[in-house]
Amino acid sequence: MIQLNNIEKSYPAGASRYFVLRRIGMQVKEGEFVTIMGPSGAGKSTLLAIMGMLDGDWSGEFFFLGEPVHRMKPKDRIELNKRYIGFVFQSYHLIDDLTVYENLDLPLSYRNLRSSERASMVCDTLDRFQIVGKKDLFPSQLSGGQQQLVAVARAVIAKPKLILADEPTGNLHTSQGREIMELFKKLNGEGTTIIQVTHSEANAAYGDRIVYLQDGWIVEPPRK
Repeated sequence: MIQLNNIEKSYPAGASRYFVLRRIGMQVKEGEFVTIMGPSGAGKSTLLAIMGMLDGDWSGEFFFLGEPVHRMKPKDRIELNKRYIGFVFQSYHLIDDLTVYENLDLPLSYRNLRSSERASMVCDTLDRFQIVGKKDLFPSQLSGGQQQLVAVARAVIAKPKLILADEPTGNLHTSQGREIMELFKKLNGEGTTIIQVTHSEANAAYGDRIVYLQDGWIVEPPRK
């Protein structure tokens, strides 16, 4: 599904450059559940943003479902993102002036679906996440944990081929976090590819393998 070759991301720093990612090469097969771990500032969220096509300012080769993303125009990358990818952000990224219902409906609006079909999918998702009573509220009226639940629901509602999750349980109670990880495991079992960034060993245990980043490089896993 994903092939990264020599991906680098840097910023000008005086007369030189500061590298966030260095010579990243990795492959993610369809149906895998991959965890990215490493200390703060290692480049984990940056790498996730590149794979989610939210960041186009990098060098190297990136193939997604055989498509050369590195050669694409920004609008074509956005279309690829909308069609295939669900993203769970650490800071929610819900749209403030849309209700919970409207936030969930948004990713479905990019698909070729009838309005009745979209309404049914939103209602099913509200029920699945036990947030039916919140459907007419705006994000500012929700707690942090509730906003994160809505963000996860929005990411999975359109049944994307790939889910990218940046600390998906960071703002949830332990039991809520476990439910989200169990949901990810179930979706993965049904064929959805999942890549998560986490500091949690418990969350990492749900995946098939761990990729470790340190100072922008992929490194060998630390010894226990």
